[in-house]
Amino acid sequence: MPIFIYNSLTRKKEEFIPLKPKAVKMYVCGPTVYDAPHIGHARSAYIFDVVRRYLTYRGYQVKFVRNVTDVDDKIINKAQAEFKGQDLNSAVKEVSTKYLDLYHEDMKSLGILEPDVEPKATEYVCPDKPLMQKFIQQLIDKGCAYVSGGDVYFDIKKAKNYGKLSNQAIEKMESGSRIALGEKKNDPLDFALWKSAKPGEPSWDSPWGAGRPGWHIECSVMSSDILGDEFDIHGGGLDLIFPHHENEIAQSEGAGKKFARYWMHHGLLTINGQKMAKSLGNFITIKDVLSKYPVDALKIFYLQERYAGPVDFTWERLEEAYRSTQRFEILFFRIDQAKKTSMTKAVKAAEFIEKNRNNFIKAMDDNFNTPDALASLFALVNDTNKFMDQESNAVSYVEIANEAERIIRELGEILGLEFDFGFMESSSSCNSSSSSSTSSSSSSSSSSSSWSLSSEALAEIKSLVAERNEARKNKDFKKSDDIRKKLENKGIILEDTKDGTAWRRKL
Repeated sequence: MPIFIYNSLTRKKEEFIPLKPKAVKMYVCGPTVYDAPHIGHARSAYIFDVVRRYLTYRGYQVKFVRNVTDVDDKIINKAQAEFKGQDLNSAVKEVSTKYLDLYHEDMKSLGILEPDVEPKATEYVCPDKPLMQKFIQQLIDKGCAYVSGGDVYFDIKKAKNYGKLSNQAIEKMESGSRIALGEKKNDPLDFALWKSAKPGEPSWDSPWGAGRPGWHIECSVMSSDILGDEFDIHGGGLDLIFPHHENEIAQSEGAGKKFARYWMHHGLLTINGQKMAKSLGNFITIKDVLSKYPVDALKIFYLQERYAGPVDFTWERLEEAYRSTQRFEILFFRIDQAKKTSMTKAVKAAEFIEKNRNNFIKAMDDNFNTPDALASLFALVNDTNKFMDQESNAVSYVEIANEAERIIRELGEILGLEFDFGFMESSSSCNSSSSSSTSSSSSSSSSSSSWSLSSEALAEIKSLVAERNEARKNKDFKKSDDIRKKLENKGIILEDTKDGTAWRRKL
């Protein structure tokens, strides 16, 4: 079955046909590292992580590139604010290193796969690899760019079909544009390829004098260096369509490169209907969320909306997403208990398993439709519970339930879901941990330590469960019920089975 992708360039859904069969070259705009990563950054990284995972699942060999902007006006401003009086060059390096490290930490906590290549802007202007300077010189030689007082600008009049990505007429864009004070360009729409050095700011040598690259040039240069002059998928947020991605196309085509074939853009995130901003007091970092909820809750929150659409974050909606993760937990616990009564062996998937798996793939083939894919996953959970309720005496009952769990985990891994239920224990002796605590993503680092029960709470639960088991053994049912109620008030549910007492968090 073919995969279809909505292409922002053509504004229609197209069958995905990569340049080379079963090989995908993918470039995603990464962070400008000047502040703590927030949940908007998380959604962007997660969306393209899911795309990458699904393409890999479908048998494609994906080369995934995500760049880092480590020199920029915002970084320079942050360095001046955080390191007053310090050498600006070293301050900029400290800021970019600090926030890139934070970004990497958060990506690891989210279970986002590392990119195959993560180029930094500053790596492409240094003396041993001045590829940005060479690219700019190409544009000058082709008559697409001009030097003006140490700056270099792209001549927008030389771009063919400028505005084709953002679907804007150049005349309309020009009517609302002005040349800012200090700019030395010929046309308001011309954009900087190279900025002449200001006193104290980071700068590199070039044929036009010391300076640093403009923002737009870096992605054209890095993508062509790593992926070639034409590649399959370019991704980013809707806010990057204009001017960033429009200008990338103009300069790349100006240099004679075909550039990206499929453009994917995701919708933006708001907080309670408002744009996220520190001034509004609604700036929510990735660490803020993962200190309160498991990573799967955040991911399911994201998955409930199509990637191209907007998503509005509220803590109430995140709580609902968290509650839905517990449907997986309860089913896996139930299957785990069933497996203790019988040896399992390989079995052909039951019809309800195959139906839901096929629905999942159909949804993902349709422009990575995660709401429908997620619905198929929950339908499989429901159907498995129904099967276990109604067919407990069926031949291969345990094997089919086990196969359902395997498929849920397999499909969940495509969505980057970890299914890390380390807080659930089955306890005939109050010491054995549930086998369902294994993460489905070997490359990720679970964030469960930030939201799961403390060691003191775990010790108290184990002690109370052991005390209750003793009470039941002595037929002291009042004490047994009192302990059950006490634990329930703490948000812990007990389930008595023939293999002992199990506990889990309350839904």
